[in-house]
Amino acid sequence: MNEKIWLSSPHMGTNELKYIEEAFKTNWIAPLGPHVDNFEKDICTYTGTKQAAALSSGTAAIHLALILLGVQSEDEVICSTFTFSASANPILYQGAIPVFVDSEPDTWNMSPDALELAITSRIKLGKKPKAIILVHLYGQPAKIREIMEIAVKYDIPVIEDAAESLGATYDGKMTGTFGKLGVYSFNGNKIITTSGGGALVSDNEELIKKARFLATQARDPAPHYQHSQIGFNYRMSNVLAGIGRGQMEVLSDRIKQRRANYDLYKNELSTMDGITFLSEFRNTFSNRWLTCILVDPKKANITAEEIRIGLEKENIESRPLWKPMHLQPIFENFPYYGDNLSTKLFEQGLCLPSGSNLTPTDLERVIKNIKSLYVIKNKKL
Repeated sequence: MNEKIWLSSPHMGTNELKYIEEAFKTNWIAPLGPHVDNFEKDICTYTGTKQAAALSSGTAAIHLALILLGVQSEDEVICSTFTFSASANPILYQGAIPVFVDSEPDTWNMSPDALELAITSRIKLGKKPKAIILVHLYGQPAKIREIMEIAVKYDIPVIEDAAESLGATYDGKMTGTFGKLGVYSFNGNKIITTSGGGALVSDNEELIKKARFLATQARDPAPHYQHSQIGFNYRMSNVLAGIGRGQMEVLSDRIKQRRANYDLYKNELSTMDGITFLSEFRNTFSNRWLTCILVDPKKANITAEEIRIGLEKENIESRPLWKPMHLQPIFENFPYYGDNLSTKLFEQGLCLPSGSNLTPTDLERVIKNIKSLYVIKNKKL
């Protein structure tokens, strides 16, 4: 059996271990500590945001963002349908109602037209949405200008789920810094990782101060343990923040390598009938977290699923694009607005191995196997 090629595995730099050892030597093992403080500063410096709270996950960051915006039971929150469930699950944590909005073809992200339709339709029903969760999928920024104009028009705050797009920009500005609150993820498969972790960012100091309070069990300032609000155990540990500090130092290199992976795949595979790639939308810069292809079975004479299974047999991990939230059993009865482009993307899409630690031999093996599967399938016709 050939060695496993993973979809997107962690890639450590040179200083992560140094920071971890420093945490051990100083006995800063529990949540909070100097690494957490410095990691938050690193995030702010890199992204240009004024405030950051390092948390246990991106999901925790979304949950806190909803709380900070006053989302309560029976409130409605608009969310991209074409995303991972972590974008939408916190809406249910609050007892609120997700309203899903479809994608558009230029970025695969939230459609501005479908967004405005959703907002006006819900307002007619007397249910003005309390917030918008906008996702920047696979590292490609959404049509932020159009979406923010709509959000301002109807006075609805935006939470940017930039879990997959750290380092991506729109008009030169980092994703995650356009909305009232932004979210990053440092899960194991992300462009940089803290093993598990996330961050909530904002230019509003009071919001992030409140987020830190809620994330540390909402402990009131008293010599004893006193709580007047519900809190959460959402803060990042000092050890994991040490990993994050080392990862921030190599983030630019990781983006460069992921973009190189995309360029190689596109050069090698885009000449094959029926296989297409998502190009960068104007005025955007994608971090190319994952390189994704669409496979039109009528033109390619092979399906994305057949390619996935074929790669799996060669010990190469690939994965379908996200199954839209409005098609998921847990969410299928909630409101949805769009023309099902996200369904087509799910049916025809495939994420290719994209890690920054892939070797030229690894990439050659992936490409060779895809080409072989394509040729064999077409020779049978």
